Amino acid sequence: QVQLVESGGGLAQPGGSLRLSCAASGFIFSSYHMSWARQAPGKGLEWVSNIYSDGSVTRYTDSVKGRFTISRDNAKNTLYLQMNSLKPEDTAVYYCARGISPPYRYRGQGTQVTVSS
Repeated sequence: QVQLVESGGGLAQPGGSLRLSCAASGFIFSSYHMSWARQAPGKGLEWVSNIYSDGSVTRYTDSVKGRFTISRDNAKNTLYLQMNSLKPEDTAVYYCARGISPPYRYRGQGTQVTVSS
């Protein structure tokens, strides 16, 4: 069965960095476009970034452009999100998802990112 397991979340100070990872299994990872999405307290799911199956194209929501970088290692079946210059408004549960945009048929359990001094 499809499994997506995120890791790397935690507490960061404003201006700090975190790197999220997503280990994928149960499907041919290299055949699927992938996304990161987030959900802040009391808000709906927000698409953050996506990447084509071969890594050739990446896209970002405006609020993270220039600060976040999505990447993937198809040999390791792993998706990444490098988050720099973190802001308090980046606080959310971050999800790895299979597909380009919501709604996602498959997504992980999420990893909490909290940005606070």
